Amino acid sequence: MQLSDTLLRPLITEKTTSHLGTEQTYAFEVGLKANKLQIAAAIEEYYGVRVARVRTQIVRGKTKRFGRHTGKRSNWKKAYVTLVTGDTINLYEAPSA
Repeated sequence: MQLSDTLLRPLITEKTTSHLGTEQTYAFEVGLKANKLQIAAAIEEYYGVRVARVRTQIVRGKTKRFGRHTGKRSNWKKAYVTLVTGDTINLYEAPSA
């Protein structure tokens, strides 16, 4: 898998930003077929940090109404990445390559 297929976007929500102060945990939306080793390698390559732990979960798509019809949004995968003590990621500016 390529880097763009593994990491889709960082998730910046109230819950994920509250974890930044106490833990070194960041949340990302990742590809459905990406495994933990690929996610850790992609984070280390893109942001230049060391990853201590990766936890993943598949978020089930919601059933929504589209006019008279019902449909289902696609499932997607979320990854919680914990960094080694001392490493940080600034999600609000682009990394220097």
